[in-house]
Amino acid sequence: MRIGLVCPYQWDVPGGVQYHVRDLAETLRALGHHVEVLTPAEHEENVPAPHVTWAGRANPVPYNGSMASWQFGPVSANRVRRWLREGRFDVVHVHEPAPPSVSLMVCMLADGPIVATFHAASVRSKWLMAWGPVVRPWLEKIAGRIAVSDFARRLQVEHLGGDAVVIPNGVHVPAFAEGPPLAGYRRGSGTPTVGFLGRYDEPRKGLPVLLEAMRTVVGRLPEARLLVAGRGDPDELRALLSPDLAPSVTLLGELSEPDKAAFLRSVDVYCAPNLMGESFGIVLVEAMAAGAPVVAADLDAFARVLSDGPGGPAGVLVRRGDATALGRELVDLLASPERRAALAAAGSRRAQDYDWSTVAHQILAVYETVAPPGAGQVTAGDDDPADDPAEGPAGGPAGGARTGASPESVLPRWLRRGGHV
Repeated sequence: MRIGLVCPYQWDVPGGVQYHVRDLAETLRALGHHVEVLTPAEHEENVPAPHVTWAGRANPVPYNGSMASWQFGPVSANRVRRWLREGRFDVVHVHEPAPPSVSLMVCMLADGPIVATFHAASVRSKWLMAWGPVVRPWLEKIAGRIAVSDFARRLQVEHLGGDAVVIPNGVHVPAFAEGPPLAGYRRGSGTPTVGFLGRYDEPRKGLPVLLEAMRTVVGRLPEARLLVAGRGDPDELRALLSPDLAPSVTLLGELSEPDKAAFLRSVDVYCAPNLMGESFGIVLVEAMAAGAPVVAADLDAFARVLSDGPGGPAGVLVRRGDATALGRELVDLLASPERRAALAAAGSRRAQDYDWSTVAHQILAVYETVAPPGAGQVTAGDDDPADDPAEGPAGGPAGGARTGASPESVLPRWLRRGGHV
């Protein structure tokens, strides 16, 4: 099968969606499929893989408590058309198609079998409430919808219509389960170690809550240490540390993928104190695959990963934002090797459910449903105004869309003019 994957986020910036698309492409290619990826990046040389095509640069915009990538313009439109025409894909799989990005542009321009994965989740999205009716005509071209969690599914059903099958994010379990620890650190060495991984200057990741909890931990276990890995301003982090806590916190900075796996194999407990906006919690699965017992905030997405399953809980959930409860759970777990071992064993078993060897076949089943043999290839469309999904045959609004200089009228006109505003 010839498969086109579309990543809307900058390929050269670490992120869950980027990793998902990269790993899915690698897994599908290993299974014998022809796979190509279209993605933005800061610089073209940052996408050196031969099967990855540069869609141009994208501008970051706030979305769902994080940053999405705004990408519209004549250069990107022409690259999308060329990629679609030269790819001769049996199916195109876009990720996060709702924000104004290359994924949405593919939905606008492509004709043929389209699959979409929705990653984002929040309790309510004012942005999608306003933007959803604008993009819905193009999203209706999607033949197969996937959500990475029930929470992500509910968000897209509420704001964008339609339904989606839930297929979780994947993890290469052996890459995390096997290998040495991070140099200078070793699980069970006698120094109780808590790990945190993420953009520590992003409020929704909840690092200040963990730092407050660590005061309780260090008060009870003076030799305990917190290892912080990820991106952010080191000076801002150090400003959050009181003099009594600073010696117990080590900032590792951004880690490579192999070092990230080694880091997770090194900590006695992995902690995810996130406050909001998580659609799945891939790092929890990575930690479980690496044999680390997990303590996490009781977000819906995290609870799905840690609580569901026939084997019982695979981690500990703590009320989000409650530093006192978090500190108490960390102390109890660090002081109990037997409990840590039991949680690590349950987590390792649970992680197998998310291995790419399983997840990729679930995604392939969706491809085969929307693009059975003989269904025809995806094309770039002919930009015929009569076929414009946002206008009726006479150029009037379809589906109640507003007329005038609103996005649903401007964007079709821009597309009919070959991508030139």
